[in-house]
Amino acid sequence: MVLSSQRQNGDEQIAAEIIGRRFCPSLITTRPWERFHFIGHEIEITEATDSYGAVVWTSALVLCHFLETNVTSYSMVDKNVIEIGAGTGLVSIVASFLGAHVTATDLPDMLGNLQYNVFRNTKMRCKHQPQVKELFWGLDLEKTFPRSLCQFDYILAADVVYHHPYLDELLLTFDHLCQDNTVILWAMQFRQEKENRFVDRVQNLFDLEVISDFPSLNITLFKAERRRNVKWSPVTAS
Repeated sequence: MVLSSQRQNGDEQIAAEIIGRRFCPSLITTRPWERFHFIGHEIEITEATDSYGAVVWTSALVLCHFLETNVTSYSMVDKNVIEIGAGTGLVSIVASFLGAHVTATDLPDMLGNLQYNVFRNTKMRCKHQPQVKELFWGLDLEKTFPRSLCQFDYILAADVVYHHPYLDELLLTFDHLCQDNTVILWAMQFRQEKENRFVDRVQNLFDLEVISDFPSLNITLFKAERRRNVKWSPVTAS
């Protein structure tokens, strides 16, 4: 009971510190925005209220905090990194500040705001200028991201499962972008049973490990690596 209490207190303390990285303006303006503090930088993010992907979710803060506080075990320096479902771009921006070659991806209607946030915050401020690209999960993957060129060290994903109808396509995209040495860092907030079951499906294709857990936020951070000689199919994914 004492150990459980200590763990809960530690979880809540770190969770409060993570949430404290966000500054919300007190005045209402015509441009919704928030400011975040990571890697010694102030990052200003423009948001929108008409799309799930156009706001910063808490899972993104958890992933940013993990990248910042685990630079030895999960170094981003000069690594090839892709973020899927990048949304507002916060995670991609933090990875760029940590020295990565970053490709931030999302659907076409998200790219304008994503590109604005990424370039506004990183121009002349990071080692490698990040790129922004369109990515439809599961669609024309070999054309847009040829497997022979997908030499990604890390795939980053935050809250890509929430309220999403294309989970088969998400699995296919993970598999397509992964080489044998690619590491997926995926932060997920557990909300609905359908989405919870998706974790079991991921384990059919990937070795999955919990590397950080915040019960007070209902968020888990996973590390995943593709299993050898296992390829995606509707059968193996189901």
